[in-house]
Amino acid sequence: MTEKFRNPARLIGLAAVAGILAGGLALYVTGGLSGNMGEVAQSPADASCQAKAALAKAVGDAATGEVAAMLPADPPQSLANLAFNAPDGTATTLGAHAGKITLVNLWATWCAPCRAEMPALDQLQAQSGGDDFEVVAINVDTGGDEKPKAFLSEIGIRHLGYYRDATLGVFNDLKRRSLALGLPVTLLVDAEGCLLAHMNGPAEWASADAQRLIDTARTGPSAAKTP
Repeated sequence: MTEKFRNPARLIGLAAVAGILAGGLALYVTGGLSGNMGEVAQSPADASCQAKAALAKAVGDAATGEVAAMLPADPPQSLANLAFNAPDGTATTLGAHAGKITLVNLWATWCAPCRAEMPALDQLQAQSGGDDFEVVAINVDTGGDEKPKAFLSEIGIRHLGYYRDATLGVFNDLKRRSLALGLPVTLLVDAEGCLLAHMNGPAEWASADAQRLIDTARTGPSAAKTP
């Protein structure tokens, strides 16, 4: 594991960031979230997703090395209604990505671990993005687009779409589901909008470990056995 992302297994370190966001102290996460998800209201879509418990377990078993902090969804639930803005500025939901496995990542310019992992997310999208997979990196800075767009330009991000939620609504939705403690937050979601795995904290996404995780979500337990 690279030094940049080395942390004690599944421990959380929260650090205060100078500045105030929406009247609250901004926090970022430097490790993984342990434990199961909290109780959430059930829907028919959630019931359908729960049938994918075996796939979620296989994905969790494949979470090793650089992505070892990724936890299997317990139980899988639907995130199809997760709402944010598309790159063209129009309102959208994760359900609009039906047919694609998505790696959803919440980030902000004031979050140091988010900034550190952004080039790796861009590289993952360049290498694996296509008809069946996309990295959906959602910026949650409050205010205008100037600062996040300038940051992405400064570090040479060329392959990620500019997804956005300046209201913190998407973060608060995940917080209510016990999926978000701080930033970054990353979710692996299948082609039907079902959460398979989740983590708080950064990872080295441009790695063989990350690719194996995604391949397992694509093809099931057999991919987890691939060296």
